[in-house]
Formats: sequence, structure tokens, C-alpha cells
Amino acid sequence: MSVQIAPVKMADMELRDVKSEKPPESLSLAAVPEVPAILVAVSPTEPEISPIPALSLPMKGAPASAMKRTDPTLRPKDGGDEAGSPEGAVSEAPRTVKKQIQFADQKREFNKRPTKIGRRSLSRSISQSSTDSYSSDSSDDETSPRDKQQKNSKGSSDFCVKNIKQAEFGRREIEIAEQEMPALMALRKRAQGEKPLAGAKIVGCTHITAQTAVLIETLGALGAQCRWAACNIYSTLNEVAAALAENGVAVFSWKGESEDDFWWCIDRCVNVEGWQPNMILDDGGDLTHWIYKKYPNMFKKIKGIVEESVTGVHRLYQLSKAGKLCVPAMNVNDSVTKQKFDNLYCCRESILDGLKRTTDMMFGGKQVVVCGYGEVGKGCCAALKAMGSIVYVTEIDPICALQACMDGFRLVKLNEVIRQVDIVITCTGNKNVVTREHLDRMKNGCIVCNMGHSNTEIDVASLRTPELTWERVRSQVDHVIWPDGKRMVLLAEGRLLNLSCSTVPTFVLSITATTQALALIELYNAPEGRYKQDVYLLPKKMDEYVASLHLPTFDAHLTELSDEQAKYLGLNKNGPFKPNYYRY
Repeated sequence: MSVQIAPVKMADMELRDVKSEKPPESLSLAAVPEVPAILVAVSPTEPEISPIPALSLPMKGAPASAMKRTDPTLRPKDGGDEAGSPEGAVSEAPRTVKKQIQFADQKREFNKRPTKIGRRSLSRSISQSSTDSYSSDSSDDETSPRDKQQKNSKGSSDFCVKNIKQAEFGRREIEIAEQEMPALMALRKRAQGEKPLAGAKIVGCTHITAQTAVLIETLGALGAQCRWAACNIYSTLNEVAAALAENGVAVFSWKGESEDDFWWCIDRCVNVEGWQPNMILDDGGDLTHWIYKKYPNMFKKIKGIVEESVTGVHRLYQLSKAGKLCVPAMNVNDSVTKQKFDNLYCCRESILDGLKRTTDMMFGGKQVVVCGYGEVGKGCCAALKAMGSIVYVTEIDPICALQACMDGFRLVKLNEVIRQVDIVITCTGNKNVVTREHLDRMKNGCIVCNMGHSNTEIDVASLRTPELTWERVRSQVDHVIWPDGKRMVLLAEGRLLNLSCSTVPTFVLSITATTQALALIELYNAPEGRYKQDVYLLPKKMDEYVASLHLPTFDAHLTELSDEQAKYLGLNKNGPFKPNYYRY
């Protein structure tokens, strides 16, 4: 009997101890605010932190006349799902009071933190892309960067970014990226004394991320003056752009630009009094197109163009074929170091990252169709297959199609599987790969995204009609709802998924960025007559040099040819080791 009574006495003692504890006055239950159980986010139009429904952020940039909006609310009306109610706490047992007091103490500690830090923590706790910039005051969010008067610490105002005050955060991200970009940092160290780009005035239009910031600052260290804009309205990291502006780079870019903002930023880079570019670094061809259209006389002083994307290279070849290419151009996209590393390995890792961050989905067992089996398509298919997805491939090229079949993927036409697949991914570089007819036939909940550079692959314009309703559910994620209730999940409005919705591996971008830097150096320093008004591939020797700069990271050791072996193969012992026609 005594064995059974002992626990009861101990429990009474515990209850008496709890009741005897007198909570501090600052922790009175009446002072504890009601906290909803749902997630909270920061409203871009409210100056204070306030609970709002999760995943119902307003969509920016879409014309109001082209779509209907809905504003669903997730907040429980009866309070049944809410926690921390003062009335409920009073009626609970003493043990519950103890927990409530602990929660109140935690709430008080949270409220002691500075407002901006608390706001940033909340805004980034939601499952959004890590590429969302650090949140700023609501007044900053309401005002277009074009209407702001900002200066960096040196007094310069020759830039336009979201918030120059974010420069410190951006500098940290750039420093982290530098650690994963060994070749670019080695190039900066080796060539800094020689200044091979002294006198170069480079105007650039690329994604503005921490990795491209390392490239831009490397070009500056090699002697170049740079002015920069973004090639994608969603891929800019605001804090990185601020860090570049603080460091003296004339950068014009922010995340979430409108189409008008996009072209305005490019124009501000080009059209400046007393400064004219003599080199172009482009990603997609928009900058080259703008100069050709608006300022054709500038090409008289431009020594060359370096282009890194499929889309941009295609436009250059069109100009060359028509006899309208005014200067030499370097095709970085088709260099070995770009094709076989950036396009393949980068997309193999970033496709999963982009899909996971935006949809939180599980890939195992999902049916996926990948349109295009080039290097980007190969990377996407390999990643999804490894995660257990059932992958179909569409392709127009019989060679790429045979590769897909030999790799174990079923080759289909899009019409054959569009009703059953869970995810549609485009990576062709073409236009209207996914049409309105395809979109109408998709099943409920199908996810549609693009891994190509341009936003032309998915016919998004056909979805901006009165009968379809658009819901912005989180950053870069829209539900397009048909009249019968069917929902399609559209990511980044059909723009490049990985750089719009997630991040990409820094090490791989080091390979591409080093290739771009060497291409600029080659074109800028080439004697007159070496390159004509045409499109060129990077010399094989330069490709091999870029690769060799990255090998020490892996503690890799190359085998050297003997004199006899080199003579047998007809090669120089120091390379190049493959002829230009070799297919890696």
C-alpha cells in the first residue's frame, strides 16, 4: 500500500511547488498577447509586425486587368486552433500555468530584440526561396528604387539598388562565395599586378548574385571599369547589389523589376555622359540587342562581346548570318568548361533545390516530363531519376533522343503524357514548347517550370485571361485556377527556375566565371585582325587552363606525358590535349 501512495504524495508536492511560485508582475497573463498558431509573415505595406495569412502574399508585376485575384484567409475565426489565449491559460491546471509563464518569458525575450532583426527572422522563416533579399522597412518596399535618392559611404549615387543599407549583408555573402571560387581568385591574384584589363570599360548584363559579384570585382581588380545590370528580373540578390554599389560599382538592379524597370536599368548602364563601353559581357543577348537598337554607333569603339547563354549565342549567330554583327564575339556557352560543367552539373543539383524550396514536394514516384535532352536536360533527368521519379523525355534531335533512350528514359511526345504527369520542365531554348492547349489538358496540381534562360518556352501570356484566376501563394509560386477548379502550379512565371527560386552551386559558377574573364582578356588584348566580325569559340588551351585551376581543390594530380608518348600522339606535353573537333 505504501508503494502506491508514494507517487501521489510526490505529485501533491509538485503541485504545491508550482502554486507557490509567484510569477513576476511583468509576466502577468493579461499582458501576454494572443499569438495565432499559423505562420506569420511581414506585410510589405504595414510598418509593424502583424499576423497575416501564410502563403497568400500579393503577386507583383501582373496587370490587374489581365487576371482576377482572390484573397483566401487561413486565420481560424473561432480561435479553436490558436494557442496562448490568456483566458484559456487561467482555466488550466497549475502545470499549464507554469508552461504559460515560460512561454510569456520567451515572448518577452523576443520582444527585446531590435525590430528589424525580428522582422527579418520572421520573413525568412517562411518556406521561401533563400534568394529573397533581407527584408527592409515597409517604406522601402513601397517606394520604387528609381524614385529613391541613395548614396554610398563615398558619396556616390551612380547606382540604383533596393536598399544600400543592405551592403554589409551582401559583403558577407560575397566573401563566402570567394571561398568556393578558387580559380577566379587565383586569376585575380596572378594577374592583378599586370592589370590585363587596364583601360577596359565593361558593360555587363548577367544574373547579379554573390558569384557574379566575385567576377565583377575580379574584373575591377584586373583594371577594368564596370557598369552592370541584371539579365533576369527575379534573380538579383538585393544585398549583393547593395554591396557592389557600396564598393563603387555602377550597378542598376533589384529583385522583382518590372519589364520597364528592366530596360531602364540596361539603359542607365549604357547611356551615361562621359563614359562609353569598349567591351560587352552578356547573358541572354538583351544588352547587345539594346545597344544595337538604341546606340548602334557605340559598336565603333567596342572591341568584342562575350556571351554565355544558348539564347544569346543564337541571337549572335543570327546577326552574323545576316551580316549585321559589327564586332568579334566569343561564344562561352559552347566552351567545354561551360557546357560540361555549368549546364550539366549545376542543373543536376539546382533543379531539385528550386522545386523543393517552392513546392516542398517529394520526388519519389512522381511522373516528370523533361522537354529537351541537351546538357541541361541531362542534368535534370539524372537528378530526378536518382530521387525515384518516373522521367519522360521529349526531344527533336535524334542523337540526343538516342542518348535519352540509352540512359533509360522513355522518349515521348508531350501530348502523349501531358494528362498524367505531375511536373513539366522545359529546357530547350525554344519558344512555345508548352502551349495553352497543353496547359488546358494538364491534371489538377501539375507543376510547370522552366530551366532555360528565356521565358519564351512556356506560353504564360495565354494564361492571362479573364476566365483564369491567379493566386500568389508564396514567393515565385502562382496557382492558376481554371473555371472548373483545376489548379496548375506555375513557378517563377515561366522564367529560369534555379536562379529565380533557389541558388546554384558556387564552385560550378567559378568555372564559368573564370572562362568569361579569360574570354574578356583575350578579346581585349588581341591584336587587330586576329578576330574578325564573327562568333568564335574559346581556344581549347584556355578551356584546359580553366579546368586545371580547379583541380587543386580536389587534391587531384595530373599524369604527365613522357617525351616518347607525346611524340607518339603528336601532342605538346603541355597541351592542348584534344583537337577542336573532339566531343567530350
